[in-house]
Amino acid sequence: MTLNEGQYQLEELYEKFFHDVYQYLLYFTNNSSEAEDLTQDTFMRVFKSYQSFKNQSSLKTWIISIAKRTAIDHYRKKKLISLLPDVLLNIRKSEDGLPEEEMEKNEEWEMVQAALSKLKPDYRNVVILRGLREYSVKETAEILDWKPSKVKVDYHRALNLLKKSLGNSSEKAVQVYERKIQ
Repeated sequence: MTLNEGQYQLEELYEKFFHDVYQYLLYFTNNSSEAEDLTQDTFMRVFKSYQSFKNQSSLKTWIISIAKRTAIDHYRKKKLISLLPDVLLNIRKSEDGLPEEEMEKNEEWEMVQAALSKLKPDYRNVVILRGLREYSVKETAEILDWKPSKVKVDYHRALNLLKKSLGNSSEKAVQVYERKIQ
């Protein structure tokens, strides 16, 4: 492979997976600027280690796992973990768009966000990947370097903790959240 062919292949890789990496990192960081920076860092790591890719997983899960490690490294330096952005958790406006209903839905999402921020990082990661990004159990397991059974168990436990944290007064929010992530 020539240098130009290699460069073209890496550009193609970037275009194909940029959105998935950026969205994952946006969920993880709660900050579009940081997500952009970490996306760039992720692809720098991908480009540097591309020759070592062994096809043991899909290219997508390999790249997302690099994004996960990039984000964790970043937050280890900052000692801060905040996983879900306000913008992406706001419920989409309904077609009718009654202001009272929209305000109530946003308040419910704020309660869900508060509950999510209390989950341990492993639980938050599995909720992001399985629920929000809708990766399969197998893909999530590859990204997190877990067994599929751990993904299923932790996801189930995370949802139960969310329900418990939100309590009976927020039953509606839990239902809305479950609908969103299933």
